[in-house]
Amino acid sequence: MRSDEWADPPKPVRREVLEAQPPGGADPAAPPVLFVPGYGHGAWAFAEHWLEHTAQRGFPAYAMSLRGHGGSGPAPQARLRDYVHDVTQVAAGLPRQAVLVGHGAGALVAAMAMARYPVRAGVLLAPVFGGLGTAFGLLGRNPAGTLPGIFGGRVTLTREQLFGRSLPANAGQAYAQRLQRVPGGAQRQLIARHQPEAPVGAPPVLVVGSPDDRVVAGSALEWVARRYGGSPLLFPGMGHDLMLDARWQEPIDAIVDWLEQVGKGV
Repeated sequence: MRSDEWADPPKPVRREVLEAQPPGGADPAAPPVLFVPGYGHGAWAFAEHWLEHTAQRGFPAYAMSLRGHGGSGPAPQARLRDYVHDVTQVAAGLPRQAVLVGHGAGALVAAMAMARYPVRAGVLLAPVFGGLGTAFGLLGRNPAGTLPGIFGGRVTLTREQLFGRSLPANAGQAYAQRLQRVPGGAQRQLIARHQPEAPVGAPPVLVVGSPDDRVVAGSALEWVARRYGGSPLLFPGMGHDLMLDARWQEPIDAIVDWLEQVGKGV
């Protein structure tokens, strides 16, 4: 535990965790996969498609909601490190050493958790590691929805930022309306670019995204991938929320294919 956590530990909170198990039981060699949603999203974002699909592919699958999100307890003063605490606590409570799959700012949370919890593998999906470039990029694409967030207000992402053109407009709008307000403190922490400590035990890490993501720039994807010694796996034509987009099956099948190569053998 870090010194600041001794002095000001994260407050206890109820955590929502959804799960799906492989038909007929899990292969003992298959590690559990824990999905960590990004800011504003809850476990529902993975339960829509990816949770059951991952279980059908043979991996026990779990999706959590960070505090203040989804069905987890309220946390109006939450900080980034509170979210990291949530992830490490949920991961440590799983039956076996887990694979962490973090989306958006949840990818940053997962990366920070990997420096504390020894994962079997990590997947950083459309990762938001913060920085002025991310903030200015969002301002340029969606000034009315982004500007309030700089002053602690709510960031409102548009359907066009979150999804590709193939997703029906009414479905995209319905998903966008489900996004929740993020505490101002946690939101402002993303103005600075974060460089998480190296993962414990040097696990394999895969970075996944889209060159057409209107939240995360291609240069940011490349930067995160280089930090973990690789190149991003890209899905053109998709938006930021790959797990909810029209072609949602393509990235999760690629992730599970990768896990079958590295996750069971680590």
